[in-house]
Amino acid sequence: MPELPEMENYRKMLSASILNIPISNVIVNRDKSINVPPAEFSASLMGSKVIFVERRGKYLIFHLNNGRRLLLHLMLGGLLYMTRGDEERPSRTTQIEISFGDKVLYFIGLRLGYLHQLSAKETEEALSQLGPELLDRRMTKERFVSLMKKRRGALKSLLVNQQASAGIGNCYADEIAFHAKIHPASKVQNLTNETLEQLYESIHHVLKEATEGGGYMEMPFTEDDDLTGHYADQCKIYDHEGEPCVRCGTSIVKTEITGRKVFLCPNCQHEM
Repeated sequence: MPELPEMENYRKMLSASILNIPISNVIVNRDKSINVPPAEFSASLMGSKVIFVERRGKYLIFHLNNGRRLLLHLMLGGLLYMTRGDEERPSRTTQIEISFGDKVLYFIGLRLGYLHQLSAKETEEALSQLGPELLDRRMTKERFVSLMKKRRGALKSLLVNQQASAGIGNCYADEIAFHAKIHPASKVQNLTNETLEQLYESIHHVLKEATEGGGYMEMPFTEDDDLTGHYADQCKIYDHEGEPCVRCGTSIVKTEITGRKVFLCPNCQHEM
């Protein structure tokens, strides 16, 4: 599932490609991927413009010049692809297609995901349960430690809990715990202030590095996109079961914590 770095990567590329270009065509191939009748969905978008693309956790919000919003969640298996001019359309089945002049934005794999048309208030309500953005400039180290002190349970479970913090999923939770040298099963309530401060630093390091590397999911946005997915080669622990740890050489282990798969180094990462 696309996480914060993947969605931020999409946000940047979309912002450079579709802003202020009138929507010239809308095709809905799967009614369940939207929240209003297809004819109404299409008619309301025709001629409007996306003036701003915002990311909130794993969501993208397309702000339209008519005050409406398009709220996108790709969920498991969803991705975006854009063609220009005479470039070939994607080989996979598309659920929604939106044209911006000679550019076509394809929404693919929206079997669980969706693109909902909402008002500003409805969008705010839909996202009201999301936790804070950990990379927000207002999320200081002191505020982060204070928030974590109010939480309980395994570190892995906390990191992927979208009500505790927005945008982190399985991959980056494991990478963050590894970078911080904390066992993912460690109870958050047992972590010292010093350890929580290290966790904060690790969150910033991993998420920023992953975003700059285009995320770990190899799903190019355009035909000539050579950035998206490059972080897959930089992952230290996720999906590396049985391989030697880059720090100590111990074999990486795959296990489960509260029903979620976890990759960890049993030597480097200490339970607290």
